[in-house]
Formats: sequence, C-alpha cells, structure tokens
Amino acid sequence: MRPTQGKTLAVMQVSGGSQSFNAVNQMRVLGRWMRTLTIPNQSSIPKAFQEFDEAGRMRPSPLYDRIVDVMEELVKFTLLTRDRKAYLVDRYSERKETAAALMKRVNLSAAT
Repeated sequence: MRPTQGKTLAVMQVSGGSQSFNAVNQMRVLGRWMRTLTIPNQSSIPKAFQEFDEAGRMRPSPLYDRIVDVMEELVKFTLLTRDRKAYLVDRYSERKETAAALMKRVNLSAAT
C-alpha cells in the first residue's frame, strides 16, 4: 500500500503568465497514479504576482473565492471518505496471495 493511497487531494496551480489547465490536468494524473481520491474541483491562478498585496495575502477576488471553494470541497470529501478508507483502498491485486505464498502457508500449516 502506498502512503498516499486513500488520501484526498485538491489540485491548484499558480502561474506567472496566462492561465493553463495543462499543469493541473497532469497533477490529476499524478494523483491517480499515487492512488489518491482527487476531488472534482480545481483551481488555477494566472498572473499570481498581481493577486497578492504587500503583506503577502491574496486580495479578495473571484480567484480567491475559487480557492476557498476548492478547499471547502477538499474538507467535505475528506470527511465523507475518511471512515471508508479501508474499503476504498482494498484492492484484489494487493490482497491475493501468490501461488508460491499460498503453497508455503498451506504446507506450513499442514506440517504443524
């Protein structure tokens, strides 16, 4: 089992130029490879250097609202799936025994 398996994942990006969803789409693919539960919502912040004030806080804007929406959804999905993690990460391919392991276990228990 991978350490990330069954965890919830939110995908967001900031960029210095125009908005591009290629990066967030690739991060979603990586999330699937890591067997995370990637939430449907995502966010991309174009020209991020314009979105922050002198104190380093993001200015109120529709982009800020979108980040809050994504984080709320992350919390909701985490709460919905947290108690079902064992069920969601249970995979046949990871729990089946190999023929050699089965024979070893059966032969050991028969010998004792």
